[in-house]
Amino acid sequence: MVIKPRAGRAPCRVLALADDLSGAAETAVALRLPGRIVLGPAPAAPPAEGEALVLDLDTRQLPAEEAARIVREAVRGAADGTVLIKKTDSLLRGNLAAEAAAYARGAAGLVIAPALPVAGRTVRDGVVHLRGTPLHATDAWRAESLPVPPSVAAALGDLRTAVVPLDAVRSSRADLTGRLGDLMAAGLRPVCDAETDADLDAVIAATLPLGPGVRLMGTGGLAAALGRVLGPAGADVPSPRTPLPPDRPYPADRPLLVVVGTAEPTAVAQIAQLTGAGARHTALPAGLLAEAGPPLSFPVDPHGITVVSVDNSRGILTGSARRVVAGLARAVAAVPHRADLVLTGGETARRVLDTLGVTRLHPAGEIHHGAVHCRTDDGRSVVTRPGSYGDTGSLLRIARALRPVHPAVPGDQHAVRGDRPAVPGMGSAAPVPPPSVSSAPQGEVL
Repeated sequence: MVIKPRAGRAPCRVLALADDLSGAAETAVALRLPGRIVLGPAPAAPPAEGEALVLDLDTRQLPAEEAARIVREAVRGAADGTVLIKKTDSLLRGNLAAEAAAYARGAAGLVIAPALPVAGRTVRDGVVHLRGTPLHATDAWRAESLPVPPSVAAALGDLRTAVVPLDAVRSSRADLTGRLGDLMAAGLRPVCDAETDADLDAVIAATLPLGPGVRLMGTGGLAAALGRVLGPAGADVPSPRTPLPPDRPYPADRPLLVVVGTAEPTAVAQIAQLTGAGARHTALPAGLLAEAGPPLSFPVDPHGITVVSVDNSRGILTGSARRVVAGLARAVAAVPHRADLVLTGGETARRVLDTLGVTRLHPAGEIHHGAVHCRTDDGRSVVTRPGSYGDTGSLLRIARALRPVHPAVPGDQHAVRGDRPAVPGMGSAAPVPPPSVSSAPQGEVL
């Protein structure tokens, strides 16, 4: 089949698929269209014209076959004229090969652009680079059980691909559109090099004239490029790195609960900055979280900011990471206060919201890259952020954005105490040490 450019502007009805919640939120705010995030994979009402529906398929941790089935079902429900974009991890993690094959099935074509320039993740000659270093030469996959793929093509398995080099991406729009169309007509899926947002803009501008039957796959960077084309200029919709003010004052009696469920080494320093500014911190032992039984409890400041994290200083048993996250979610759901939430780590965010019964989020803005501010149907604020994103001041910046007028609390009153959680039958044993999330065994990223 020969794919020809079509006349006119692409329709601005978008269905975006993500494999975890933090990625879904990143995509939703990048698209700059009114819309919603649905915690799937259950079917949702399709997006209306001018709207984006972002579906968190929650497939990152599933077996590859099941993940592929869920993707196929999600794509099958897309209405005619809908622009489809599949959000992928910028480090090529997850069930990328299986999901890409399922996503490509039945499409007129598939254009792949996995660069994320804002995070220093670029693609040259079909290889992902982290700040100039090839992905396979970094330790970015230190927590993965499989070897790092040496190229995007390798990560996509049996999917037939062809690299579109940087000079082709930076050629004229007509030339790039023609090249993409020719490759797809030959049964290949173009993998586009990109080092800047302008490169991703060029990919979108060249792909959309090929029609909505051609699907897109890439990171939040590609979603942002799509948003710059489809998002109405000047409209009152979320815009990346433009956090919107609250639409109502925060109740003075509503606590802010920061849930750190990531094993990234930077989490320790992020927590330290937040507690240094007056937040209260409890680290719940990983071993106890992984056990069945009543949820662990921890003290929450009903008028202030509380941080809860996982103390894995004694390590996490192989294969227990998901049970630890589930235990953390149950502990958060048992808090006797209606709190606003900051959730780090896609798996943690999804499990917490599942346990609380939240099935839909409305994006409001982005506090910093990847830290997305949403509201629930009942008006609570939820900020999600991938575990690997953000510098040491990330959590403090998020807290200040959500609590700009929070009264100062002397640091010596709410320092890191390592409070022992009130576990039934355990009494008041010795304090739990502060968290040491960097000591989690390889492959146990929460």
